[in-house]
Amino acid sequence: MTRPTVGIALGGGSARGWAHIGVLNTLIAAGLEPDIVAGTSIGAVAGACYVTRNLDRLEGFARSLTPRRIFGFLDFNLAGSGLITGQRLSSELEDHLKGLRIEELDPRFVAVATELGSGHEVWLNKGDLVTALNASFALPGIFKPVQINGQWMIDGALVNPVPVSVCRALGARIVIAVNVTSDPFGKAGVIHDHASFSESSDMEVPAIQGSDGPTEDGGALRLLHRQLFGRGKGAPGISSVMMDAINITQDRIARSRLAGDPPDITISP
Repeated sequence: MTRPTVGIALGGGSARGWAHIGVLNTLIAAGLEPDIVAGTSIGAVAGACYVTRNLDRLEGFARSLTPRRIFGFLDFNLAGSGLITGQRLSSELEDHLKGLRIEELDPRFVAVATELGSGHEVWLNKGDLVTALNASFALPGIFKPVQINGQWMIDGALVNPVPVSVCRALGARIVIAVNVTSDPFGKAGVIHDHASFSESSDMEVPAIQGSDGPTEDGGALRLLHRQLFGRGKGAPGISSVMMDAINITQDRIARSRLAGDPPDITISP
């Protein structure tokens, strides 16, 4: 008897999306490997690493992250359309995924993005893999939009946080949805206390890219860090406000989309 085509929809969810790694490893251990992988935002990154056999490397990278190292990846850009250029994160992806094209992957893979000019949902099912991933996780206001075929793309979670519909359209008879946003403000949302390193005098700070070129003024960077991440238990920083707003929106959209196109199995780590 032929096994039905299985698709897995990996949702967005910022840092909580690392849970996708554990879900995929558990499915692999159980002998259930999907034929179709669709991902949004961090879900697209996890899905791409799964189909390219780089899941172990992604897990190693995730486990190596500390607050200090995360801040080191933030290549600030005060003169652009996002606070962060994303070039350093893109370089990490290119170390393992450079030159790969989506249409050549097996199993089939799709990354979901949002077209900025129209708000349309875009399924990136061909072209350069790293470029598609950068587009899929381009959080508005945080990362710069990514241009693909003359269109500016931002985070796919704005239109389809858990892309069950993509799996269905590609022929999946059974769809497993992994939704990491079902608890947007519970314990899963607490990652670390930024105060532990926001006041550190020896913090390694990245350069700021501005209209007059990069600067490495440590005092300015620390001030920017406090504005972005907040200070201890006080008022939230810019990034916290933006991320919480995105999480609220994403959670509501996910509930609506999943109600209209329910998966066969839902996993909420």
